[in-house]
This record gives sequence, structure tokens and C-alpha cells, in this order.
Amino acid sequence: MFWTGGVLGVEAPAAEIAASVRSLGVSCGQIGVHAPDLGDATVDAWRSALDENGITVESAFPGFTGESYASIPNCAATVGYVPPATRDEREQRSYAVSDFARKLGIGGLATHIGCVSEDRADPEYIAIRDLVRRVCDHCAGNDQTFALETGQESATALKEFIADVDRPNLGVNFDPANMILYGSGEPIEALETVKDHVISVHCKDGTRPEVKGEWGKETPLGAGDVGMERFVAKLKSIGYRGSLTIEREIVGDQQRADIMEAIALLNRLRAQ
Repeated sequence: MFWTGGVLGVEAPAAEIAASVRSLGVSCGQIGVHAPDLGDATVDAWRSALDENGITVESAFPGFTGESYASIPNCAATVGYVPPATRDEREQRSYAVSDFARKLGIGGLATHIGCVSEDRADPEYIAIRDLVRRVCDHCAGNDQTFALETGQESATALKEFIADVDRPNLGVNFDPANMILYGSGEPIEALETVKDHVISVHCKDGTRPEVKGEWGKETPLGAGDVGMERFVAKLKSIGYRGSLTIEREIVGDQQRADIMEAIALLNRLRAQ
């Protein structure tokens, strides 16, 4: 996964970012859209950069201003569509990123929608459900899927939410490490629960929180508690044939080194 800029990316021209991605030896990925300007010049720059480097983008992740993953309480207060003060703005941002992605031939949108109430009668739950319906409908108009990033809720709650939204283009971007980092469930069991809805996956690893309610710690792939051999084997058993998107949420030389090791690990596991 690579970003157009921001704290998880680099502030560089599209051509430079795409060339850096291609130099890893990969030809597909997911793009986090941080750029505030999504006009024609930005579209043209990214179209040329992706085409010249032979990179296929599976889905686009909208970047939302003001989100903080510093702690679970901060996440609940700032992430996704849940915070009322930023809800309308982020809904419109989602539409803009969907349109940007369509112009680049990207067939999906995905994001964290936030820590949604599990009380299905809660007015806030209903408001988020209806907002996600609207985002799904907008994506459908662009021939796109919309995937919910896992982590903030249990797999059972996520499956129930998908049923409540009731849109055929809604699915899951399954991140096993998030289940560990949030302490929201065991990833292999969770994958079994939502297997019929998985559109895409992140290959990320991490260790469990030492104190309930706090964050776990992200690690290089294979060094955490996910169990990557079991994860890849489970993906095979449920019939998943999509991309294995490496997400390493640091920047710099260590990120590149960890990604290269992750590529080697996944190639070994795929061949088993």
C-alpha cells in the first residue's frame, strides 16, 4: 500500500512515488489518497505515473484530515464517519476520491468507517448505516466496490453491519493485524466469519495490547501474533484469489527493508 503523501507517504511527484513502488518488484497495490487537489492535473499525473510503471491499483483509500490512531479512545473520537463534526465533509471526500479513482480505472474504494455502535437501534448506528449506503450507491455508479477495513469491531458485528447496509457492492478489506492491534478478535476465526464478503486483504502483522483498551504494536510481517502461515493458508482454503497487499505503517529505509522481506515471505507461503 502506498500513499500520495501525508504521514504514511512521501511528499513527492506521482512519477517518483510510482517508480519507487515498481522498484520493489511489485506491479499492483492500493493507493491512499492524501492529496487535497484531485483535479485534472492530479489525475493526469497519476495516470501517466501508473501506466509508465505498469502498476495496477486495486482500490483507493480516502485520507481524512484530523484522524488520529494514537490510542483506541483517539480512534473512536476521530476516525472515519463516526465523529459528527466531520461526517458530512468526509462523506463528500469519499465521493471525490471515488470519482478520482474512476478516472484512473480503479475498481474499488476502501476505508475505516470508524468505531460504529453495535446497538442497531442507536440513532448514530442508523446514521452511519445510511451514510455507508450512500457511499456504496455512489461507488456503484462508478462501477466500484466499497470495502470496510477491519479492526474496530468484532467480525460478527461487521457481518451484521454489512447485512444491515444491504448493498451488493459492499465488502471487507480484511486486515488481520488490526484484529490483533485493537484486541477485537482472533484473525483466522474472524476471516472465517466474514469470508463471503472479503474483497481485498492487507498483509500486516502486530502484537496484542499489553493492557486492555490500549494499542498493540505493529511489527514486520511474520514477527507478530497473526501467524502468517495460517493466514495465507486460510485465504487459500476460503478461495481468495485476490492481491496480497503489504501494509507497513512506517516510512523510510526500514519500511522498504521490511517490505522486501514481506515480499519474500509471501512468495514462500504462496508456493506451499
